[in-house]
Amino acid sequence: MPIRPLPRALSAALLATAGLFAANAAGAAERAFIIPPPAVDEPATAAQEKAVIAGGCFWGVQAVFQHVKGVTSAVSGYAGGQASTADYDTVSGGRSGHAESVEITYDPKQVSYGQLLQIYFSVAHDPTQLNRQGPDSGTQYRSTVFPTNDSQRKVAEAYIAQLDKAGVYPKTLATTVEPLKGFYPAEGYHQDYLVRHPYSMYIMVNDVPKVENLAKTFPGMYRDKPVLVN
Repeated sequence: MPIRPLPRALSAALLATAGLFAANAAGAAERAFIIPPPAVDEPATAAQEKAVIAGGCFWGVQAVFQHVKGVTSAVSGYAGGQASTADYDTVSGGRSGHAESVEITYDPKQVSYGQLLQIYFSVAHDPTQLNRQGPDSGTQYRSTVFPTNDSQRKVAEAYIAQLDKAGVYPKTLATTVEPLKGFYPAEGYHQDYLVRHPYSMYIMVNDVPKVENLAKTFPGMYRDKPVLVN
């Protein structure tokens, strides 16, 4: 088993020793936002599509979408930078241009792109945090949508504008929409991390609540058995 990378190991240690403070802070950060569905959505014209999103540590984001009906694959990885810098050590330095991301493969006849975005903006992360999520900070943890086509770009941009106008968040969304230069799967030890390490302090505090919020907020879209990479 590879040694845990330093940045998140430090975060986990701080959370473990912070006790009640960490739990309270995480509870606020991991609450679900009750938001309207997108007014503009992508039509179901393909048998299979891909979506790439970033919202902080990819462990929790991957775990959420592994429990969504209609999703056939959710892979942790890197997007936003070049192939030559798509590795954890480099990305953790914060200057690669990459964000920790998740590539979602889904059946648009079962779940639409707009519905995936609704989950993303509601329970997968806090889209008001700029270049951070919970205990993790840096541009590699930014909130970003990487559209795979022009239709997805229009849906994402329209939904961000809709949510800002609706005033359902305490402040303006920090989410950016960036061109997809490529998606690069993360190292194997990052895949299915919540399933393989359910009792990690970092996972229990930051990521398990995301999956619980999915089940409570979107019961019709939740499935108990996750679709795994390995």
